[in-house]
Amino acid sequence: MTRPAWRSPATTPYAGRDISTLLRDRAQQFGDKPFLIWEPFDDGRRVWSYAAFDAAVTRLARGLQLRGVKAGEFVLIHLENCPEALLTWHACARLGAVAVTTNTRSSPGELAYFAEHSAPVAAITQPKYAALVREAATTAKFVLVADKDGDSTGDHGPAPEAADRLEALFDTNPEGLELVTPDPWRPLSVQYTSGTTSRPKGVLWTHANGLWGGEVSARHEGLTAHDVHYVHLPLFHTNAQVYSSLASLWTGATIVLAPRFSASRFWEVSVRNGCTWSSMIPFCVRALADQPIPKEHRYRWWAPAIAMPQVEPMFGLSTMGWWGMTETVTHGILTGLADRSPFRSIGRCAPEYEIAILHEDGTPCREGETGELLIKGVPGLSLFHSYLHNPEATAAAFDDQGYMITGDRVTLGEGGHLFFADRAKDMLKVGGENVAASEIEAVVAAVPGVAEVAVVGKPDPMLDEVPVAFIIAAAGVDQAGVETAVYAACKAALADFKQVREVRFLSEFPRATLEKVAKVELKRQLTEAT
Repeated sequence: MTRPAWRSPATTPYAGRDISTLLRDRAQQFGDKPFLIWEPFDDGRRVWSYAAFDAAVTRLARGLQLRGVKAGEFVLIHLENCPEALLTWHACARLGAVAVTTNTRSSPGELAYFAEHSAPVAAITQPKYAALVREAATTAKFVLVADKDGDSTGDHGPAPEAADRLEALFDTNPEGLELVTPDPWRPLSVQYTSGTTSRPKGVLWTHANGLWGGEVSARHEGLTAHDVHYVHLPLFHTNAQVYSSLASLWTGATIVLAPRFSASRFWEVSVRNGCTWSSMIPFCVRALADQPIPKEHRYRWWAPAIAMPQVEPMFGLSTMGWWGMTETVTHGILTGLADRSPFRSIGRCAPEYEIAILHEDGTPCREGETGELLIKGVPGLSLFHSYLHNPEATAAAFDDQGYMITGDRVTLGEGGHLFFADRAKDMLKVGGENVAASEIEAVVAAVPGVAEVAVVGKPDPMLDEVPVAFIIAAAGVDQAGVETAVYAACKAALADFKQVREVRFLSEFPRATLEKVAKVELKRQLTEAT
């Protein structure tokens, strides 16, 4: 498929606008109204009004500009949830630079790949990751370090040297800031997403993508300026970055930001700030069911990705199911504000997209059948622009009708309700994180004594599923020693959520063909054993 060229700004609803103009408009409109409330695990609660946040972004953008960052250049942002994560992302947007947000749970090798692939001119991180980022980001002219880690628990790195302090840039005189002409087709950001190979792909968004994500997410969620959105999922993912943060910015709502999800603190923070909305994963709902539920909470909606009507009376709110990918920017499927959807439904096709559910032979699925999910939108607007530095993968992501091949399979239920089935691309979903089985298999296969490996997901009551490695060991090796080596190799090479939780040895694999392992059979064995 031939990819569309960069479009004229006149062909988008966001002509003459970008993310930076959106922030400036909201700052003028809402002024002293709280935009960001930081709720850390210590006593450092802080509040930024819309005007104060906008002013801080301008000072930081000027500081980065004085350090040599130019429009079109890449800036690596390796931060846990913290105010600096939002401020630096918006500062890059104001400069016309491209923010590369990376998962802080990445292994050193993974981070080194992200940095090598995106070639950032600068990097921004926090104390406990500073040494790791300096080693990985070899193209960066400088690395700026926040004064504190976002999470007050756990290990911390040393305070940054004076020359490396990110905080010092917030004192920059903003006069002289050179702004780019607002262009919705300008590159905005990159997120790395797991693929079917050992190398994740960099998903490139435009400013039009960001504006679309904010506007459409807000519309889908029914957000207004009166809402208070509790954000506890990672800001380096699309969910918190778009569904929560940009959607709130679009409507003039307030964001309450936590370092991470904490069941024990959830209600205290929610009641104190009058939270009305939160995006989460099913794990969060299950964890909160064990906590006392305050009658005075103000929540209208939770969005745990699947409809969960059975818990709504318990919590006194409504739940929303939805489906989306980094490539779709926002929800391509959702239950809708007026729907009463069955348990585990992800909803119906969003009105802004087209979807198809197809059998392997390309024929449409009927009610009750499961098939591959494809989605159609506008690249660079309602779909991602491209995979960074990878035109082949970009072209391969679309069929000859212009539909994006998602790699997910869904079941078409009664009344058009859709239910997530599995991942055609052999992906696992571990606590909300997408994990390519092949990425884990590549690490395990390199362990001496492993003749063959297949990784599948084992159902888990809290994380949905966790990786399990089925291994055929080489003849004569000590299986206990191989198992120990597998755990060590995964710990050294993979983020913690990608590491195998269990190793099982087989004398032979069930086969779908001579070459292909029948992973469905391996999953059945795991299910029967639980």
